[in-house]
Amino acid sequence: MGILKYAVFVLALSAILGNAFAYYNVTSVNTTVILNKSTTARVIETFSLYISNSSMSQYVASRGAYNFTLGDWQKILQSSLLTQHILNPRASASNYTFLPGALVRTGSGGYAVLIMGYVVPNVTSVKEIAPRKFEYSFNDSVFNFNHAASGQELSPDTRLNILVPNDSQIVSIYPLPDSPAPNFVGRYTNVTTFSWFSQEPLSEFSLSYILTESPQSEVINYFTNMYASYSTLIYALIVIFVCLFVAYVYFKFIAA
Repeated sequence: MGILKYAVFVLALSAILGNAFAYYNVTSVNTTVILNKSTTARVIETFSLYISNSSMSQYVASRGAYNFTLGDWQKILQSSLLTQHILNPRASASNYTFLPGALVRTGSGGYAVLIMGYVVPNVTSVKEIAPRKFEYSFNDSVFNFNHAASGQELSPDTRLNILVPNDSQIVSIYPLPDSPAPNFVGRYTNVTTFSWFSQEPLSEFSLSYILTESPQSEVINYFTNMYASYSTLIYALIVIFVCLFVAYVYFKFIAA
């Protein structure tokens, strides 16, 4: 009887401890910033999540609730890492998506990947430095990473990737990326993806590159900008032309 009571006590204690230590843990963050020929950027963030055995049913139920917002998931996971790491303080993000991945069960818990995507304006600034040559500069005020005494820095479990457009000519980059290494003359030729993952400080981050516009693109952009600038006048001229044509037809063939 004493052995039976002891067994019941152990089982009850295990159940209590199992519930007490139920938790989620974001084990790594991968933030990818995709730059383009405008000043906006597409951001894709992946969060690797560990899920304790006693939290699996809650995760599966939450994943099925398609109306859950990022705030709802932050409350469930209770992790400061689950946030947008690229933010424009003066403009909100757009085209927001959030996809909690399927639960992968293991003997000691489970794992899942959460994928978040959004578009951020004014991630870069651009200026024309020569005919058909434009220099883009990264705006480091959009960073929203770990705040340390000396400024923002990447935590040990965070990786930052920045993709520049094809045919970009790198002007400056600091701190030097952990991947890839520069060539033998210290330059990055034909490289479009840069990664930082060794707890790099971001307080003095800089990245600038030059894009050369083709003559065809220059002509297209010229007429596109001209149309945007004079669209109201163009519409007014079209209306006037149509009115004059209708009046001509009326007096020429009907009124006569």
